[in-house]
Amino acid sequence: MDYIWQGVRDSLRIITGLDREFLSAVLVSLKVAFLSTALATLAGVPFGMWIAEKRSRGARVIMTILNTLMSLPTVVVGLMVYSFLSRRGPLGELGLLYTPAAMVIGQFILAFPIVAGLSASAVVGLDKRIRATAFSLGADTAQSFRMFLREARYGIMAAIMAGFGRVFAEVGVSMMLGGNIRGYTRNITTAIALETSKGEFAFGIALGLVLLTVALVVNILFSLFREWSR
Repeated sequence: MDYIWQGVRDSLRIITGLDREFLSAVLVSLKVAFLSTALATLAGVPFGMWIAEKRSRGARVIMTILNTLMSLPTVVVGLMVYSFLSRRGPLGELGLLYTPAAMVIGQFILAFPIVAGLSASAVVGLDKRIRATAFSLGADTAQSFRMFLREARYGIMAAIMAGFGRVFAEVGVSMMLGGNIRGYTRNITTAIALETSKGEFAFGIALGLVLLTVALVVNILFSLFREWSR
């Protein structure tokens, strides 16, 4: 137990001392996660709201697919994107493999079904009278979209928080597509894996504490938005 407590004490010194490599990993995680979540929001929220308004069998099939993709293993996403971005893949000439852009692509694929699926659920859960009012007033598609967005804003924010939480804590996509390059694509999760394997227990704990703190904040916000949406 002594080495564990010593590791905790050393990790606190790393955090308070603002170690350069420590900060680099944190910033890479935040940058990639925020960008991939933003892209997933721009694409997923309108798509989810569109699906919510459809009553066809095709829409139900799409919702089932989205719900399935929410639990898609990160290593599977990493493998799929890697096959496209590798030198022999169809997009190999772009040179995106082992760059932050490749990590964003992979994390976008992880976040999109969560944001889209939960956004659709938020709109479906609205009072039916809101839809009836919008249609009876002759609202066009853009006006209906704004109305649903306003009424379901807390549920949609919860969807965005869930998407961010999913990508911020993942390791498979970051490791396979980013390559864990020091100061460039090394983020919190890949650094934890590397430093722990090297015996740098304190550094791993320091990064783990940051990861847990962000996860706690995201889950608190998610719970609050879900509560306010009811």
